[in-house]
Amino acid sequence: MSVIRMKASDDEAKPLSGGGMDRVVERRGLSKPIKLGIGGALLLIAATGFYTMAPSADTQTIAADRVTVSTVERGTFDDFLPLRARVTPLVSVYLDAVEGGRVEEVLVEDGSMVQKGQLLAVLSNSDLQLSLLARQTEVSREVNSMRSQELALAQTQMQDKRAVIEAELAADKAKRQYDLQKPLFEKGFVAGKVFRDTRDEYLAAEKRAEVLRQGQAVNQRLQTSQLAQLRASNASLSGSLDIARATLDALNLRAPVSGQLTAFSIQVGQSMSQGERLGQIDTEGNKLVAQVDEFYLGRVEPGQTATAEWGGKTYNLKVAKIYPQVRNGTFEVDFHFVGPAPADVQRGQTLQTKLTLGDPAPALLIPNGAFYNETGGSWVFVVTPDGDEAVKRPVRLGRRNSDYIEVLEGLEPGEKVLTSPYTGFADKDRLDLEAE
Repeated sequence: MSVIRMKASDDEAKPLSGGGMDRVVERRGLSKPIKLGIGGALLLIAATGFYTMAPSADTQTIAADRVTVSTVERGTFDDFLPLRARVTPLVSVYLDAVEGGRVEEVLVEDGSMVQKGQLLAVLSNSDLQLSLLARQTEVSREVNSMRSQELALAQTQMQDKRAVIEAELAADKAKRQYDLQKPLFEKGFVAGKVFRDTRDEYLAAEKRAEVLRQGQAVNQRLQTSQLAQLRASNASLSGSLDIARATLDALNLRAPVSGQLTAFSIQVGQSMSQGERLGQIDTEGNKLVAQVDEFYLGRVEPGQTATAEWGGKTYNLKVAKIYPQVRNGTFEVDFHFVGPAPADVQRGQTLQTKLTLGDPAPALLIPNGAFYNETGGSWVFVVTPDGDEAVKRPVRLGRRNSDYIEVLEGLEPGEKVLTSPYTGFADKDRLDLEAE
């Protein structure tokens, strides 16, 4: 505290005491509002500095050695698709039990080469055999009955024909007698009663023959229709009898085609149900079956060429069939060999196959990487020229193979992009690449 001594003026008559001569004077400083304003400004400056220095929400710092940096280059794009194709039989014919039964005899082993019609196994089914025998007896009885009816109708037709012939013969005789007596009657050599009787007999014979002819025509029409029905029924029953015999013969399992018998593992004494799968016969020749990513469904077409590597040799293939049903993100394609096929390949093995989708063409390329699965080819992280950052950029990518992806828009030759997986930072717009 400062003390200032004040000198008394001349007008004061009376002396002043020491207490009245001294008083306290405060030094002037900053006011409280000014101090609060200065503090707020300092806080604002500190907050601004922290916001500027702190990373934003759309930025992430990662180690540079965690990512793969690739350069955009011009080159030739080979439009092919690498596949792993499985060797399968060209045609497989399945063996099913037409009728159930007990295995009595097995004549061939699994894996054997068989010929069409060769007996493979013998089954027995006593109930089926008895049922088929009864059916055969019933069908035979019906067939014999219809044949008897057919014979009776044929005999009736013969009788009608004989009756018409006899009536026509009688009419001819009566006509001759009438023609003979008519001129004699006119000359008076034949009595009138005799001539009239002869004439009446002639007319009656003509009418009798005409009635028989009309009856024969009606009977012929009805009998023809009845005979046709009987013959159709007879043929149907005969076919039914043939089917019954074929069903009984189906207990003898025969090879429907020539080829290699596989998956044939039945044993003597084993009971087989009707329709049960007994094995299959693979015909000579193989094909390749490959699973293709659904991304290429619109680009794979029948007739496209492919190659397969086996034993150090290259074999030519073509797309034979496409199965458009997509399962688990893939669809199936059949390849047939063009020219010679590998002789020592085993069914079930896999071959490295290369499917050609188009002709080689110049293009702007980046290496194929796992980033495509996360971006779908719509954007990439592009490294800045100083190499310290990577910025998200929209792009348009085209065809791809196992090595490269075609760049259509958004990148220039010489630029660098991240081609490793974007897991953990795919939602960011900027990456700070931190060197170790």
